[in-house]
Amino acid sequence: MKKIFLLLFLTSIFLSCSQDRKHVIVERPIGWQLKETPTDASLRGLSVLTNNIIWASGSKGTWLRSLDGGETWDFGIVAGLDSVDFRDIIAFDASTAVVMSSGQPAVIYKTVDGGKTWDLKYKGPENAFLDGITFVGDKGYAIGDEVDGKWMVLLSKDQGEHWKWLETSPAAPAGAGSFAASGSSILADQDNIWFVGAGLHSAIYHSSDGGTQWTKTALPFPDLKESAGVFSIFKVSDKKIVGVGGDFLQADANEHAFVFSDDGGSNWSVQDSQTLSGYRSGVVYYPFQHWLIAVGPNGTDFSKDVGQNWEKLSDEGFHAVKLCKSFKNVWASGSGGKIARLEF
Repeated sequence: MKKIFLLLFLTSIFLSCSQDRKHVIVERPIGWQLKETPTDASLRGLSVLTNNIIWASGSKGTWLRSLDGGETWDFGIVAGLDSVDFRDIIAFDASTAVVMSSGQPAVIYKTVDGGKTWDLKYKGPENAFLDGITFVGDKGYAIGDEVDGKWMVLLSKDQGEHWKWLETSPAAPAGAGSFAASGSSILADQDNIWFVGAGLHSAIYHSSDGGTQWTKTALPFPDLKESAGVFSIFKVSDKKIVGVGGDFLQADANEHAFVFSDDGGSNWSVQDSQTLSGYRSGVVYYPFQHWLIAVGPNGTDFSKDVGQNWEKLSDEGFHAVKLCKSFKNVWASGSGGKIARLEF
């Protein structure tokens, strides 16, 4: 009798786990479900931890946090800096997050009490301009424009408590910079770091040893403009990395809007046919449905084949798009306090 009971119990667990593993393949997303927020700030910083915990940051020194999937929001101004644009945010849990201001001043602040107080953790030189931050566990990297002939590659080993400008940061042409449009011009995976040089100095920089040594790969653009380049990169797999961009002064132009690498970032190709519907400032890969989602001011595009072909999904414009840490959903943020969840 005990053996029969045990067999039935194990069978029920197996069937339950099998059901949990199933997921329905959806042909295409439905669109965006907009969430009401208590601000009209331009929100370029976005960090999604779970289905319920979402953090955002933006202009006017704004930060936001939701603990119920975007139904209600806590919000405020970081350390009273109402004239500062916090263009990126990384959250660790419901209480802890770091935010980055691009410039004037270029600073990084941290909260450990859900946004009630924010403490200064880094302040760059007077002429510094930060573009984005990323974390792998407790280790974080930030990228900033050229200062004194070098890129600003910042390192933190303790969840953003302390930061240092790496002496091994790669050399940079005078005036070189990255685009701080969505905080996603830098990405990291284990000891690998990639970041994008934009405009007239468009290139991909890569370090495989945590920032000690760097390689530079020029992007294959036939013509370069200060307002154009790659704005956002995302690692799809060990070999596949994708990037989106274009010209932010021409929202409807899609020339050089999608680039990709099939060898881990050593070589890059530009796709100008079957491409995006315009300039795009953010991209993510949603693994459950194998979709690429790209956002920009004139709408959203998605791809079912990792960028070989694109379809216009929505005319709703956004600055940033981020994948939930649990990979279960995709969120976007934009001008006018706009935050939305992808529906499918």
